Amino acid sequence: EWDLVEEMYSCLSKYLDIYLLTYYDSVSDYQRYIKLPVKALGFDLVSNRENLENIRRFGFPKDKVLIAGVINGRQVWRACLDEKLRLVEELSKYAKDVIIANSCPLFHLPVSVEPENELEDGLKERLAFAKEKLFELKIIKSAIEGDQQARLEVERVKKLLSIKFGEVPEVREKVQNLREEDFVREVPYQERIKLQQDILRLPLLPTTTIGSFPQTEEIRMARTEYRNSKLSPEEYERFIKEQIEKVIRIQEDIGLDVLVHGEFERTDMVEFFAEKLGGIATTKHGWVLSYGSRVYRPPIIYGDVYRPEPMTLKEITYAQSLTQKPVKGMLTGPVTILNWSYYREDIPKEEIAYQIALALLEEVKDLENAGIKIIQIDEPAFREGAPLKKRDWTHYFNWAVKAFRLCSKAKPQTQIHTHMCYSEFNEVIEYIYQMDFDVISIEASRSKGEILSAFENFKGWDRQIGIGVYDIHSPAIPDKNSIRQILERAMKVLPVELLWVNPDCGLKTRRWEEVVPALKNMVECAEELRKELVSV
Repeated sequence: EWDLVEEMYSCLSKYLDIYLLTYYDSVSDYQRYIKLPVKALGFDLVSNRENLENIRRFGFPKDKVLIAGVINGRQVWRACLDEKLRLVEELSKYAKDVIIANSCPLFHLPVSVEPENELEDGLKERLAFAKEKLFELKIIKSAIEGDQQARLEVERVKKLLSIKFGEVPEVREKVQNLREEDFVREVPYQERIKLQQDILRLPLLPTTTIGSFPQTEEIRMARTEYRNSKLSPEEYERFIKEQIEKVIRIQEDIGLDVLVHGEFERTDMVEFFAEKLGGIATTKHGWVLSYGSRVYRPPIIYGDVYRPEPMTLKEITYAQSLTQKPVKGMLTGPVTILNWSYYREDIPKEEIAYQIALALLEEVKDLENAGIKIIQIDEPAFREGAPLKKRDWTHYFNWAVKAFRLCSKAKPQTQIHTHMCYSEFNEVIEYIYQMDFDVISIEASRSKGEILSAFENFKGWDRQIGIGVYDIHSPAIPDKNSIRQILERAMKVLPVELLWVNPDCGLKTRRWEEVVPALKNMVECAEELRKELVSV
């Protein structure tokens, strides 16, 4: 591959000056990289230590320009300008010409922190979004050139960042006191599942959904009016209860075996919990691109994370009071909350994950004590958060697994579900198994069930799997035949006793006219298969 790269750049450099940028991790072969026939070479000097260590160890060619990515393009924190200044001055000893730059593209960040006037006291001045990152580059340049005002700004920021912020000693103490047994459920799965089935009495091929139901214009309007104080808290709570009651009745009419409360009170699966957890801030205008044309506002984990009060208990227990069928408690997992937020950098990432997990564990205990028998903890970002280089995977997945196990340390009678959306399971199936859930729901419709090969090839797989039998990202209503094909494919791979039936993801973005007939077809297909299997 390196031979091809060298040949390509040799051809291109005959016609133009090339400024070659790399980012998100270190250059794997530093010595071949610096020999490429280009005018300038860029390095991400934020996401890793290896690039800087290689420059120090091997030097840098005098005939090339060094593009130093010293300002973090993926995090929202003000840079310690004093440290950046010293780094740029050091790099100037290795390279004749140095360009200072952001470490990567700035589309990972909101545009500017300027309009954010409702943040926690003292937080805004510690933040730098895209516009502020450019200002930081300007300050570094001006300070190097001897500008006195720039030097004063460097000292001011240094003093600001030296002040502790967001620390909660009790939270840190809880993490420090964690023991290995805190990450292990006392009763093994094969014994747990018998206890759970004795309570739940679920049929073969139980049917459920992933959690959310359509967020209609009426629901979005009510939420906006509530946030703008046009609806009182009492009026808004009454409205949400009405939506929950409607969706419970709809699910019962369809014939689903395990119900959900619909998540009508939630905007986003991470933002909802961020608004309720201490140590995490949310923004009003901090939109960034998620995928395609979809945008979201990543929360900002600025301090030690804790749970001031129950977060989901009111809605879940109300839903359960309306039906004899089990209603799932719905939580977003610690790894996903962490990976889909901007997170602090003054403590290890795994420590933040454990703080979030401990807060979620309190919620799990409250749900259990209120009689909720199934709790789903979603981790769609479990695989997504893995480092680019596989040599770093073991460390990441070890703490990611432990964070999930910490928050899901429930009673053996409580059935723990997780949902992972679209993941390359083959690569991480061993780590997924280590999470020690009872049921995992996955996508299986786009791949026509082929994703199940990951579980087929894993020796000793004994956990239950919710098969995503239709694609919720499409408005098309699946017919029973297409659903049956996926389930029959699944039954060739895994014992039918391990299989659940569900859509492949949440139904928030769909319309009721699509959701109801799709779920009816899904339930009818499952019921028909049950009858056939029983008769055999």
